[in-house]
Amino acid sequence: MSELKPEISTGRRFNPIWVIPVVAVVIGLYMVIHTRMTEGPEITIQFNTAEGLEAGKTRIRYRDVDVGLVEDVSLSEGMDKVLVKVKMEREASDMLRDDTRFWVVRARVGAGAVSGLGTLLSGAYIQLDPGSGKRNHDQYVGLEVPPLTAADAPGVRLTLYSEQAGSLGEGDAVVYNGFKVGRIEGVAFDSDQKVVRYDVFIDAPYDDLVTTSTHFWNVSGVAINASAAGVEVTTGSLETILLGGVAFGNLPGLPPGEKAVSGATYKLNSSYRDLMANPYRYRVYFVSKFGQSLRGLEPGAPVEYRGIQIGRVERILLKELVGERMAGTGDPIPVLFYLEPGRFGAGDDQQALDMMQKSIIKGTQIGLRATLQTGSLLTGALYLNLDFYPEEKGKAVVAQEEFDGYPVIPTIPSGLGRLEKQVGTLLDKLNGLPLEPLVANANSALGTLDGTLAALTSTMASLQEILDKDGSKELPGELTKTLAELRQALASLSPDSAMGQSISDSVFELNRTLRNLEDLTRTLSEKPNSLVFPTEISADPIPEASPQ
Repeated sequence: MSELKPEISTGRRFNPIWVIPVVAVVIGLYMVIHTRMTEGPEITIQFNTAEGLEAGKTRIRYRDVDVGLVEDVSLSEGMDKVLVKVKMEREASDMLRDDTRFWVVRARVGAGAVSGLGTLLSGAYIQLDPGSGKRNHDQYVGLEVPPLTAADAPGVRLTLYSEQAGSLGEGDAVVYNGFKVGRIEGVAFDSDQKVVRYDVFIDAPYDDLVTTSTHFWNVSGVAINASAAGVEVTTGSLETILLGGVAFGNLPGLPPGEKAVSGATYKLNSSYRDLMANPYRYRVYFVSKFGQSLRGLEPGAPVEYRGIQIGRVERILLKELVGERMAGTGDPIPVLFYLEPGRFGAGDDQQALDMMQKSIIKGTQIGLRATLQTGSLLTGALYLNLDFYPEEKGKAVVAQEEFDGYPVIPTIPSGLGRLEKQVGTLLDKLNGLPLEPLVANANSALGTLDGTLAALTSTMASLQEILDKDGSKELPGELTKTLAELRQALASLSPDSAMGQSISDSVFELNRTLRNLEDLTRTLSEKPNSLVFPTEISADPIPEASPQ
């Protein structure tokens, strides 16, 4: 019987059983690497409430395409916010910018529109609106109210401000000549400036209608104005009547201005009537100091230049006067007012404002002065008037004088104040005159005048006595008789009378004698010896016979 002995091998062989875990590890590594390379980023969105949001179910959508999934919904450390962790698809990575917006789409019913009805069956979802800022942003604050306009929509975004909220709200229309061209996207109250701010979007291509000279006004509801001319009713479109809205346009007479850019701020006027009462946006402020009574001068009083309104009175700077410790010293009271270059047709912009300020300051050097004038004798209301006064041109003016940071326009008294000053000046001159010598001279002159009047009276009495005599009474008759005789004598000297003929003959003979005397004088001049020797008389010439 033989014994079998086992053969023992000391070499190591590969066991096929290890193929399975190796393959599993490789596949696992591949899946991890592939997942890391193909998965999208993870972001966190903060909301005020988690209404309608569920982990693993709520989708992130862009243009109705799923681009992410909510993985977790939790509360913040302060327990006042909801943090939603979202896993985004890799294709959506480029849409995650620092200005990307998220909001929850739910069924909403508002005055302006009804939206999100599809979520009643499919459930709420988070809408993504891509931004255009910087990338690699993973923390966002979601919007509680869906935006009315996409971030990349063509157009211009503006901000309007108003002292009163009125009846405007999100979604209300912005119209131009009654046609809807935009909408109000948001309403907020600025506690620092104490104004209501409206975020407005104007769609392209209507954004070209908005310029730096454009004005906005509220056209919500119906405006009724009753006056002596009747009842005026102003309305906008049906949509603005029911829901509210804003209108805009350019005022007539002003240059159109440059195209508005996003972020520009405009004032929202309560109505078109209020806009026309104060239509200009740019104004420059000045101060004038008055030493006369300001009773009747109220804020809002007009500032005029030769009857043309160019601005308004802002207020009386009594508080600033007290602040500078000038009250009680008799100094003039400063009045703050503003001028608007748009009223001159120079344009409602900063360039026209700077030009107007320089012109006013230069005008003070050549006689520009401010005065107070009476606007109504019944109410005693005053207004401020600017004009040039030639008598003030040569007077020295403090260049660039300021009060509380505002340029100062010199003043002169006017109306009763100016009359009082003139009367006071006249009385001062009268008080300065040497009255006693003048009175003494006047008394002496009056005494001399009395003597002269007495002498004149005596002379008149003597003249009257002469006229009362009989001879004086006969004098007119004798004078008439003398004039008749003189007329008769002059008639005898007429050319037709005998004396006139005799005088004419005598004058003729005198002329002939003078001619003979002239011939004699000429002869003696040529032949002085003609008085001694006889003068030869030449024979009369005999005419010659004509040849045969």
